[in-house]
Amino acid sequence: MTVYDLPAPAKLNLFLHVVGQRADGYHLLESLFRLISLADSISIDLRLDGQISRESNLGVEVNPDDDLVVRAARLLQQRTGVLHGAHLHVTKRIPVGGGLGGGSSDAATVLIGLNRLWRTGLNRQELAMLGLSLGADVPFFVFGQTAFVQGVGEKLESFLAPDSSYLIFRPPVSVPTAAIFKADDLTRNSDRVKISDFSGVGSFVNVASGQYGFGRNDLEPVAKRLFPIVSDAMTWVSQQGYAVRLSGSGSCFFAEFNDPVQAELARGSLTGKMEKVDNGEVAVIKEVFACDGLPEHPLRHWLTD
Repeated sequence: MTVYDLPAPAKLNLFLHVVGQRADGYHLLESLFRLISLADSISIDLRLDGQISRESNLGVEVNPDDDLVVRAARLLQQRTGVLHGAHLHVTKRIPVGGGLGGGSSDAATVLIGLNRLWRTGLNRQELAMLGLSLGADVPFFVFGQTAFVQGVGEKLESFLAPDSSYLIFRPPVSVPTAAIFKADDLTRNSDRVKISDFSGVGSFVNVASGQYGFGRNDLEPVAKRLFPIVSDAMTWVSQQGYAVRLSGSGSCFFAEFNDPVQAELARGSLTGKMEKVDNGEVAVIKEVFACDGLPEHPLRHWLTD
């Protein structure tokens, strides 16, 4: 038995504030997470021998103990006692090390898919708490809606975001999240906020106004300092008249638009400018993706509340 092409959508942090740090070193965050249409896909073959195996279009060998999708499958096995196994086919489209949550989303999709394929019967809350041990972003993808996220990722409150489209910019560098959170100059004492503080904000980084909306990303200054190529890329796009903000710890950053047509026109304009630069000064941008905000995860109906 096989389930084909299960989507694993990326996310954006429309804002991200670090509001404290626990005694165990984990940082306390407040962020607005938004699902977007840029997505990996995962197909799962049922195995009867109990083994978990994986293949990917990246062609890179990864230690199974370090692979989130393998760890997710094994964790679900262990917690439910299921005797079946699975072979996971992962097609990556979300940039690795981009701050878009690709690995966490893949893990969440594996949990959701195997919960159905193995008939383990966990509900959304149970699967989300299981996912928290894999990574702070995994519960959000299981939750499956735009969410105000607090704590270390375990507190989620749904938020009705307006329809928006986005350009996602990828510099040619991967940013290790751990390096950002270890930095001495990281802001760790931002004021706490409530949903009512930003519920009236129509856009967070809207090109139409050329201004930032609510909040900021506290990780952005550190990422720019440690990875100057990220700073250069963001500066160049800003100079073209587009307000941008880093997502997560980077390296990817984004601009928000009112609709897909506006986003595609902007991508065409930027691509044309990049192609006309002779000295390679905009080679700091490797890819530009146009995508839409999603109202919910495509697999959200696979789980009960």
